[in-house]
Amino acid sequence: MSSLFEKRKGKLVQKKPTSYEYENHLVDELVEHYKARLLRDTNLEALTQLSSGEMRLRIEQYVSTFMSEEKVIISRHDKELLITRILDESVGFGPLEPLINDPDITEILINGYKEVYVERKGKLQEVQIAFRNDEHVRHIVDRIVAPLGRRIDESSPMVDARLPDGSRVNAVISPISLSGTLVSIRKFRAEPFKVEDLLQFDSMSKDMATFLDGIVRAKMNTLISGGTGSGKTTLLNVIATSIPHGERVITIEDSAELRLDRPNVVGMEARPANVEGKGEVSIRNLVRNALRMRPDRIIVGEVRSGEAFDMLQAMNTGHEGSITTVHANNADDALRRVEAMVIMAGMDLPSTIIREYIVGALDIIVQATRLTDGTRKIVSISEVQKNDGKHRIVEIFKFHRTGLTKDGEVEGHFTPTGEIPQCLTRIRVFGIDMDESLFEPVKRGVVV
Repeated sequence: MSSLFEKRKGKLVQKKPTSYEYENHLVDELVEHYKARLLRDTNLEALTQLSSGEMRLRIEQYVSTFMSEEKVIISRHDKELLITRILDESVGFGPLEPLINDPDITEILINGYKEVYVERKGKLQEVQIAFRNDEHVRHIVDRIVAPLGRRIDESSPMVDARLPDGSRVNAVISPISLSGTLVSIRKFRAEPFKVEDLLQFDSMSKDMATFLDGIVRAKMNTLISGGTGSGKTTLLNVIATSIPHGERVITIEDSAELRLDRPNVVGMEARPANVEGKGEVSIRNLVRNALRMRPDRIIVGEVRSGEAFDMLQAMNTGHEGSITTVHANNADDALRRVEAMVIMAGMDLPSTIIREYIVGALDIIVQATRLTDGTRKIVSISEVQKNDGKHRIVEIFKFHRTGLTKDGEVEGHFTPTGEIPQCLTRIRVFGIDMDESLFEPVKRGVVV
């Protein structure tokens, strides 16, 4: 087979390794050899239909048979490693498998085959995993996108996809990328976050959670604003659990991420154009179609373009309690971003009219932020108040930042601002008991 084996009494026996790298090289050779035999001598497609436990057992049986036939002898540890590697590379995602299966990792970033970073607890750290070369990374990307009908090549060098567990994947290759194949994977927990989790993470206060629950149940149109990785989608998932179960909810996303554990939820996902440039189904198409599907509420994962106009139109025409997210740094910026998107929709209207249309549709703006220490917090909840044809954005809750610890952790506390929201009357009309004392400011230094 290879120079890593020698013949002893008619049997192929592993030579004594001289280093850790030597052992890895040995397993690499065996992995490639037995992967080729599995492809040649077994029905790999039938194997992939088995459960993970059955698949591992069957592949282990095949490999043991092959090794017996070839009289290959290796240690039990190396055999376990060999089986795991074959499974990962034949039916899994190769070196990424342990990272994908690690519940503490929230993001995986591949900067070419030699450099891989992960995010743990909001902070990036480099990990030592091995891709053989750039083609190896490309092979993993192809395995991810192929089942979804997507492709990535020189004519289409960027792709968005998702893993079977819903984790979001973005990949970029040359000539767009100057550093080989780049991959970003945004992971999702097996169990979606709940309000209790965000309270435990100190992402918001109990009073803020109570208020958010009230505005969702009272069918207030809500815009969640924040930067990349600030927790917008997580927050959207969490507050959507307050929607009464008797309502029909339609979710619309560019790449499916939302997981609403409730009845009568239907989801739609946008589709890019095919190789011939045809077949595209945009978010805007889906929002328009959703209006014909008898929705009580429409949830758009993120507005980025002209679909903002259709979403606002839905909010203004009886589909109250709808929720969406936008990339913005604060409440004022969020309104400006939505205004720009409406203009992108081709609305030939004065900016003052567009702003009135937006203000008429939106009730609440929630700002999420990832702070310098990696923690994610709801730093502001604001109400869009309308009086006599005028509007103003009034902050109801905020995160009051006071400083940094020696370890670089952000110090501060959540507090109401003292403003009583106009929507309190509506919340009470919906039978929700909410006292004005909820909005009394917290004294400095007291953490809620």
